Amino acid sequence: MDTFTFILEIIGTIAFASSGAMIAIEKKMDIFGVNILGATTAVGGGMMRDIILGVTPPAAFSKPVYVLFSVLTATLLFTIVYTNPSILDSGFKSKYYDTIMLLCDTLGLGIFTVVGIQAAANVMNKDNAFFFVFVGVLTGVGGGVVRDIMAGETPYILVREIYACASIAGGAACVICRNSVGEAAGAIIGLIVTVVIRLLASYFHWNLWRIR
Repeated sequence: MDTFTFILEIIGTIAFASSGAMIAIEKKMDIFGVNILGATTAVGGGMMRDIILGVTPPAAFSKPVYVLFSVLTATLLFTIVYTNPSILDSGFKSKYYDTIMLLCDTLGLGIFTVVGIQAAANVMNKDNAFFFVFVGVLTGVGGGVVRDIMAGETPYILVREIYACASIAGGAACVICRNSVGEAAGAIIGLIVTVVIRLLASYFHWNLWRIR
């Protein structure tokens, strides 16, 4: 399970770092800002999780491989756009940008939700479904919240479609299934539930009620 979790974390790190870096590029930040926003998006939720779980120093510092992958991903994206600025033309954005951002953000959300649950389960000696789901959701959305604040935007989870609720649903599915079908299978089910709900919400423009 440790190897499986590590692979998920690396994939999620690359996905979230990509979304953070692309937002920074769109905001016309320099290469340092692109790296900071990419790394913050990728490891921010995990740092919040580790602080709550009493894991010090957080994994982002004790295992710098996550920050390394974040920086490499952000630098690669910056280099690609810097050498090919036409990538950000309206034609590309209308066809590919939003889809790529959605997929990266959704994949990162699903992966870090189940990884957060696994981390909480490893620390606690007994089942606590509410706590597990809470930690999973915090891990999934925390980095994105910090990213949006640093980019001068209203946090995505407060205004756009079904986002945190998808994480909650996937986290609940993961917690329910992990005891019956095993940790790895439970994690995959939770990941799938989160991703499917998030993609459906985006496609059908599902939103929670709000005052207009």
